[in-house]
Amino acid sequence: MQKSNIHSNILIAAYIALILISLLIGDEIYGIDALFDTNSIEHKILVEIRLPRILMAILIGMLLASSGAITQSIFSNPIAEPYIIGIAQAATFGAILAYLFSLPDYYFGILSFVCCTAFSLVIFYTTKNSSIVTLLIVGIASSSLLGAFTSFFIYYIGEDSFKIITWLMGYLGLASWDKVAMLFFALVLCLLYFTLHKNQLNIILSGDDEAKNLGVDSNKIKRNLLIVSSLAVSFGVAFSGLIGFVGLIVPHIIRLIIKNYNNQLVIPLSTLLGGLFLLFCDTLARTIMSPVELPIGILSAFFGAPLFLYLAFKDRRFL
Repeated sequence: MQKSNIHSNILIAAYIALILISLLIGDEIYGIDALFDTNSIEHKILVEIRLPRILMAILIGMLLASSGAITQSIFSNPIAEPYIIGIAQAATFGAILAYLFSLPDYYFGILSFVCCTAFSLVIFYTTKNSSIVTLLIVGIASSSLLGAFTSFFIYYIGEDSFKIITWLMGYLGLASWDKVAMLFFALVLCLLYFTLHKNQLNIILSGDDEAKNLGVDSNKIKRNLLIVSSLAVSFGVAFSGLIGFVGLIVPHIIRLIIKNYNNQLVIPLSTLLGGLFLLFCDTLARTIMSPVELPIGILSAFFGAPLFLYLAFKDRRFL
C-alpha cells in the first residue's frame, strides 16, 4: 500500500506540472501572471478555452483507461479493451449517420454515443444467457458487419468524407465547461460502479470455478461490468472521436510497474495514468506543429503502438 501511495503522489505531481505547462503554451505562450489577471484577455483564453480542453483530455483519458483495466480483468487478457466488442465501429457508424442526414458537427458525437450505447445493450441483451466467450464472438461479428456498412458509406460519400475521417482521428478542440461537467458526472458514476465491484472482479481473476465456489455469479458480474465499461468508452467517443491505445497500454503499464493484479490498486492508478497520458498527447497535438493542430489519435497511436510492442515482447506471457 505504501508503494501505491508513492505511485499516486508521483502521478499527482506530474499532473500539476503538466496542467500548468498545458495552460501556458499553445499558439501564444503566456506567463504565469496571466492566471491571476482576471481582467485580461489572456486570462479569459486560459479559463474559457485551454482549461476546459485540459480537463476534457484528463477525463476522457480516465474513462478510457479505467474501462480498459476492467475489460482486461474480465477477459484475463492484457491485450483486451472495450473496442474489441464493437464500440469503435458503432461510434463510426453514428458519425456516418450524422453526415448522411446533414446534421451539424456536434451531432457526430451525439449519434456516436447513441449508437455505442444501443450497440452495447443489444449485444449484452442477446447474449445474456450465454458465456462471455459467446458475447465476445457476437461482438466481433457485429462489429465487422458495422465496419462493412461504414466502409461502404465512406467510399460512397467520396471526398466529402474528410470531415468524418478527421473526427475519427480524435479531436478535443470543441471543449466546453458543459462537456466537462457531463464527462465528470459519467466518470464518477462509472468509477463508483467499478469500485463497488472490485472485490468480485478480483475473485473472478482466480477463475470461474473458484468464483462459483465463493458464491459469485461470474457471468453476470462480467456482463454488467462490460456494459458499464462500454458506456464509459462511449462517453469518451462522443466528445472526442476515436482515440486508441489508452485503454490498451495504460492498465498493462500499471500492472508491470506495481507487479500486482489487485483491482483495488490497478483501477485507480490506471485511471490517473490514463488522464495524464491523454493530456500529454493532446498538449503535443496542439503545440508540436503550431498553428497546425494534429488529431490526438495520431499522437496516442504514435506513442502507444511502439510502447505496447515493447511491453509485449518484454512480457511474453500473452504472445
